[in-house]
Amino acid sequence: MSGSSSSSSSSSSSSHDPSDPTDPSDHGDPSDPSDHGKPAPPARGRKLRPVGGYRHLRSFQVTTLIYDGTVAFCERFIDGRSRTHDQMVQAARSGRQNIAEGNRAGGTSSKSELHLTNVARASLEELLLDFEDYLRQRRLPQWDKDSPEAKAIRAVGWHRNDPSDLSDPADPTTTGDYARRDLYATWLDHENPAIRANALLCLIHQANYLLDQQIIAMEQDFIEGGGYSEQLAAARIAQRNKDRSDRTDRTEQNFPACPLCGKIMALRTARQGKNQGSQFWGCTGYPDCKGATSLDPK
Repeated sequence: MSGSSSSSSSSSSSSHDPSDPTDPSDHGDPSDPSDHGKPAPPARGRKLRPVGGYRHLRSFQVTTLIYDGTVAFCERFIDGRSRTHDQMVQAARSGRQNIAEGNRAGGTSSKSELHLTNVARASLEELLLDFEDYLRQRRLPQWDKDSPEAKAIRAVGWHRNDPSDLSDPADPTTTGDYARRDLYATWLDHENPAIRANALLCLIHQANYLLDQQIIAMEQDFIEGGGYSEQLAAARIAQRNKDRSDRTDRTEQNFPACPLCGKIMALRTARQGKNQGSQFWGCTGYPDCKGATSLDPK
């Protein structure tokens, strides 16, 4: 099998940071130095589901590498007129774009966020099979997950523990898209299609692992805190209870108490009898309590 990843999932275990009400993804592309230093837009009272920052997700960064690498691979080694060419490029694109779309959709729908993240995961699985097919059908070697080549690619994903130690691999999560791509150029720009395909398989396994962790975290968040709809419903119930409490307070101030049981009286209209059509105060405990007084007691 291709190399799977043991990369840390801490930066991707959740698609949003509840502690950050702003959206880093709206502040420009972190790969573009001209965007650095721009002030973050102010939060606008969004309380229930802050989202965004998908550009800083490791899963999004890896799928960007996969998308760009797949486009270059197909342009070089797959007939542009073939259906396989289009399917591989679209699968790679879907894996990337659905992470971003799902992350944004999470602001209003947990169900949509989970669905789109699963679509991204499924698209990458399809692409993984396409690369495996390419190697198998041409009798080209496929790297074992513990092969030196696979381990070398995984090593690029390690985070540098000591920034002052330049012998450590660069941290790909803190570089821009171009610099991050350069870290994998040895494999992704190789003349040998087998090396390119195997490198992309390793990256797909990494992305799949990271997306699996995101999905697990989303499901756990949903179980523990409920989705957006559940939180919105809870907020509405709380507001209704508050409004009802306010109305009760006003009622207790303006409406008289029942002379029999002491409960609040309600304004009622007689339906029959000699006083039919006239209003009176009736106990809100009716029919258990039949206390009543005239509207204007003399």
